[in-house]
Amino acid sequence: MRAMMAAVLLSCALLLAPQPTAAAQPTTCPPTCDQIPAAAWPDTWSLPMDNVYHWPALDALAVPVRAPRFKFEELCASPPVPDDPRAYAVAARAIAGQPDGQWQLQAQIVHWRGETWRSGQLAAAAFDTAVATLRACQGSAPQLSPSITTAEPNRLAAVLAGPVIARQFLVVDPANSTIAELVFWRNAAAWPPAPAWPTLSDAQVLDAMSDPLCRAYLGSCG
Repeated sequence: MRAMMAAVLLSCALLLAPQPTAAAQPTTCPPTCDQIPAAAWPDTWSLPMDNVYHWPALDALAVPVRAPRFKFEELCASPPVPDDPRAYAVAARAIAGQPDGQWQLQAQIVHWRGETWRSGQLAAAAFDTAVATLRACQGSAPQLSPSITTAEPNRLAAVLAGPVIARQFLVVDPANSTIAELVFWRNAAAWPPAPAWPTLSDAQVLDAMSDPLCRAYLGSCG
């Protein structure tokens, strides 16, 4: 009888005990450095074509990625990078799909943990390799023609023309050991055609990518 009563009391206690609630997702690093913090993603209102597609919040779409590659590497059928440092980076990718022929959106953030003097070098080296790989795109994908529209030490913008039209943007910030990617692409032959690419500077897009990294990785920007 006592055993039965104890079991009843235990059941009641478990029912009445406060249930744990899910912790809110930290938005910065620290404390969140083993995954991409929510604050690192660009604000969608600042992105091209948001007035047309009303892009959803990228942090809500983001999923972890192992050994990430950039979108242009897929389009260009680029060969694997030997000893690719991205293989041991923390990364996440967000894709906002649209019907065929419309502009698609992919955002990706790659972050290297550890001492910044070393991890920042890895991020910068991965960026430089990406630039060289993009320039060589036509060698592995003759149907595509890459045009570099912005080439700065830490920022890149390019257009890929061919059966797929792509607008590729990359920024690296060695101070927080992070690369951000943003790419918009569409099928050139699809009908009806997508809206024309808006008139805006590469700098507007690149700033929209780099500013959140300063907010997300605390102490990395002056």
